[in-house]
Amino acid sequence: MKKTSTRLADGRELIYYDLRDDTVRDAVDRRPLEPTVTSSEIRRDPLLGDSIAVASHRQGRTYHPPADECPLCPSRDGRLSEIPDSSYDVVVFENRFPSLAGDSGRCEVVCFTSDHNASFADLTEEQAALVLDAWTDRTSELSHLPSVEQVFCFENRGEEIGVTLGHPHGQIYAYPFTTPRTALMLRQLAQHKKATGGENLFDDVLKRELGGERVVLESEHWAAFVPYAAHWPYEVHLYPKRRVPDLLGLDEDARTEFPQVYLELLRRFDRIFGEGEPPTPYISGWHQAPFGALAEFDGVSRDDFALHLELFTIRRTSGKLKFLAGSESGMSVFINDVPPERAAQRLREVASS
Repeated sequence: MKKTSTRLADGRELIYYDLRDDTVRDAVDRRPLEPTVTSSEIRRDPLLGDSIAVASHRQGRTYHPPADECPLCPSRDGRLSEIPDSSYDVVVFENRFPSLAGDSGRCEVVCFTSDHNASFADLTEEQAALVLDAWTDRTSELSHLPSVEQVFCFENRGEEIGVTLGHPHGQIYAYPFTTPRTALMLRQLAQHKKATGGENLFDDVLKRELGGERVVLESEHWAAFVPYAAHWPYEVHLYPKRRVPDLLGLDEDARTEFPQVYLELLRRFDRIFGEGEPPTPYISGWHQAPFGALAEFDGVSRDDFALHLELFTIRRTSGKLKFLAGSESGMSVFINDVPPERAAQRLREVASS
């Protein structure tokens, strides 16, 4: 992998990740852009104890542009985009309309390929490995920023999810706090450790699932399963079999095997609802241990946390979506229409031949 860092016309950082070590990146952003102005603010809810970001500048972000005006395609044929060069393998840049910025964290865009009509599932194993390298490198770099406490690499795929740019891409949010979902995991982790005399909750969950009816896919270094209490109609958790707190902890064997496993999962997701169905909308994201202090989570260290990826779709059956209505949105109590065991069975049925 070759990494080349440059600056866009408004001062934002852009980084090329190339498969070839001899690739030269010297294209200059020639757009007449003014410096980016953001107004991100973090506010803490006194009743729930969690934090939200207020980012009013995002109202003007690019919304469903036609393919020939896509800002994530390379700059070609006189049309200038967010990527100055005429081609790329993987590129990461600071979001022009970030939810988090400055002392409130940082948001980045990750373009998986220059092919506008592709998806992550269309990547080769070599391309997917390069994305993993980019995620890992950005996690390392962002963790050293003084305003950052947790790094979340994720992909929203499909208009039903709310995606406003059709080009295959993901995002990285570098939060200035531990997110509420991670805090819940850490509290459960602490309680389990105390109740069992030191056992690790993540290890016990993985041990319980391996070999069971909810396993979707298993390899030498990875295991994917539908969780016992899945929130979403089709939801898969992917764990490295050796517990590590973040992407930086993956060893070479796990890194080498990841592309094959992950691409197979994504391709199965596109086959869940049968031939002729539109691509399955999904959210996929890496859960990593926070880089800040964990003193409030009694007896828990970063090494107790288990890196894992969660992949789920909001489509519950052909032509129907799972909406977050009263119970889910109002009280955070999910009601799942698809039994996890049935979801796992379906994801095994659509395995690549």
